[in-house]
Amino acid sequence: MSFLTLRTWQLGAKSLMLHPLRSLLTVAGILIGVASVIWLLAIGEGISHKVQEQIESLGARNVIVQSIKPPAEATDGAEGLTPYGLTRDQFDQLVETIPTIERALPIRLLRRRFTFSDRLVDGQLVGCTPEYADVTRLEVDRGHFVSDAEVRDMQNHCVLSAEVAQRLFPFEDPIGRSIHVEAEYYVVVGVMKPKRPMGAIGGSFEPRDFSNDVYIPISTLWSRIGDFVITRRTGSFEGEILELSQATLRIDKVENVLETAELIEATLDLTHGGSQDIGITVPLELLEQAKTMRLMFIIFLGLIAAISLLVGGVGIMNIMLATVTERTREIGIRRALGAKRSDIIRQFLVETVALSTVGGIVGVLVGLACRPVSNLILAGLNRFVPEVMDQLPPLIKTAEPIIVPWSIPLAFGISVTIGVVFGIYPAMRAAAMDPIEALRHE
Repeated sequence: MSFLTLRTWQLGAKSLMLHPLRSLLTVAGILIGVASVIWLLAIGEGISHKVQEQIESLGARNVIVQSIKPPAEATDGAEGLTPYGLTRDQFDQLVETIPTIERALPIRLLRRRFTFSDRLVDGQLVGCTPEYADVTRLEVDRGHFVSDAEVRDMQNHCVLSAEVAQRLFPFEDPIGRSIHVEAEYYVVVGVMKPKRPMGAIGGSFEPRDFSNDVYIPISTLWSRIGDFVITRRTGSFEGEILELSQATLRIDKVENVLETAELIEATLDLTHGGSQDIGITVPLELLEQAKTMRLMFIIFLGLIAAISLLVGGVGIMNIMLATVTERTREIGIRRALGAKRSDIIRQFLVETVALSTVGGIVGVLVGLACRPVSNLILAGLNRFVPEVMDQLPPLIKTAEPIIVPWSIPLAFGISVTIGVVFGIYPAMRAAAMDPIEALRHE
C-alpha cells in the first residue's frame, strides 16, 4: 500500500513537471491567497494594536474631561471672548464631592512662541502638575520634570521636549539657561525624551503631538499668564477666556469607572447649564469598542483574503479540467490495464493537493516577510514621496504589521482544503470516463 501511495505521488509530480509554467501559475494563485490572508490579518492586527495601545496610554481607570471651544457664531461676546470650558471651581467640586476620584490632574494648553538668542520655535505651552509625565508616559532625558515644589512656589521653571531642546539649543546644554515665552522668561530645568505622536481618539480628542511642547507648573501659568489670553496675528487677533483645557481624573477601581463617569457628567450638567463646551472621554469604553472593532476588522479582512484563496481554487479546478481533457487517452489506457476508478481519483487528487500544498508553503513564507517588506515600502515612500507621507495620520505611519499566529495554520489548512475540494470534481470526471471512449480519443 505504501509503495502504491509513493508511486502515485511520483506520477503526480511527473505529470505536473510536464507543464511547469502552468503548474507555476496555479501555485502562484494559491500563494497569493495564502499570503494575502496572513498579510491582511497582520496589517489589521497592527493597526488595532496601535489604537488599543494609545487608548491604554490614556489609562483604563481615567476619565478625561476636555474643554471644547464653541464656534465663533455660538459665542455672545465680542471677538469670541466669552468664557467657556471647564473652570477651576468645577474641577475642585468634582474632586471634593466624588469619593471614587483617586487623583486629579489639571492641564492648560496655549499656543506660544519660544525663543533663545536668534532661534525660535512655534509650539505649545503646557501648564501641568508632576503627574502629567506619568499619565502621558513621558520620560526624562536630563534634569527633572515639573515638581510639587515648583507648583507650590509658582516658580518660572520649564521643561523642554526633545525637539524643542534640539532646535533652541543645537550646540549648548539647555539645563540652567533661560528661554523667552512671548514677554516672559523661564529657566530650563529638564529635557524629555522623544515621544511619538498620538492619533485622534474619541469624538472630542484631536491628534496629540508632543514634539513642540514646553512644560511649566500650572500655578505659574495661572499667575503669570492668567485665563484671558490674546494671540495676535497679522492684521487680527484671537482671544479666549479659559481656565482649564483638560482634566484627567483617576478613578480608584476599574469597576467604578463607568459609574463615576456618569456622575461626573451629571455634576457638570448641573453646574454648567447643559452647555456643549465640555466633552467627557472614558478610555475604558473606547478600549472595549476598539476590541469589538478589532474582531470585526479581522473578520472583514479575512473574508477579503478568503476571496483570493477562492480564486486560486477556481484556478486549480480550471487547470485540472484542462488536464483531464488532455490526458483522456492516458486515463483510458490505465483503466484498460486494470486501474480502478478510485486509483484515477487518487491520482488527480494527489496532483491538486500537491499544487495547493506547495502554494500554501510558499505563501506562508511570503506572509512571514510581511513586517520587513512593509518597513521597506514605508522607507521607500518616505524617501521618494515625503509630502504624501507627511499627510498620513501618525497612526498609519507608526503602526507595524503583527503576525496573527493562528492565521498561518488557518491559511495553510484552507489552501490544502481548497486543493481537495476543487480537485474532487475533475478527479471524479476523469474516473467516470468510459475506457473504450477514452481509448478512441485523439
